[in-house]
Amino acid sequence: MIALRRASIGLGGRTVLRDVDFAAGPGELVALCGPNGAGKTTLLRALAGLLADLPRPDPRRVAYLPQGARCAWGLTVREVAALGRIPHRDAAVAPVTSALTACGILPLSEARIDRISGGEARRAMLARAFATEPEVFLLDEPTADLDPAAAHAILRLLRATADAGRTIVVVLHAVEMAIAYAHRVVVVQAGRIAADLPADQALPAAASAFGLRVGVDLSPRLLPPA
Repeated sequence: MIALRRASIGLGGRTVLRDVDFAAGPGELVALCGPNGAGKTTLLRALAGLLADLPRPDPRRVAYLPQGARCAWGLTVREVAALGRIPHRDAAVAPVTSALTACGILPLSEARIDRISGGEARRAMLARAFATEPEVFLLDEPTADLDPAAAHAILRLLRATADAGRTIVVVLHAVEMAIAYAHRVVVVQAGRIAADLPADQALPAAASAFGLRVGVDLSPRLLPPA
């Protein structure tokens, strides 16, 4: 279980989160959705203990992937993923290889991180989180820079990881994908939790947060692989 209770957080002289109650437990994939500036990233950083006066969880148990995380050094993809073993103070090879395989990046193990595509680099950074073998994943836009097939593959991986008993909290702007893969969707709006619903009931609340309406469209659309 990872949680915040009645959390109000101010940054830069303004209140970003107001009286937020949030919890996620083992076996849950919880998607945080809402417009830009709503407070999703701040909520995730608070859960990771990265803001002042908040307890920081054990980095062996909680892995955090920030938005837009990149590695500017000329490390190989495998070396980047292996950074996930630092909290354990070991150089175990098997968890790193397993993470690279799970994230679909094993064939690029020896490629330099600064010479691959943005989407490939994003998967390498996600592999770093998996290599930690944490109990809790806190992921800010893990599908950014990924093509549709790769994005679906990563979200299938996250859902399977949650179903296996891990706790995953993920910021997603793609509401349809959040509803397709999450167990719960938490809608963040103006620094508050506007809704916390099972994913299959969350579309109206999520649409409202973005100022959109829910309609029925029978046009062809992309679906994940069967």
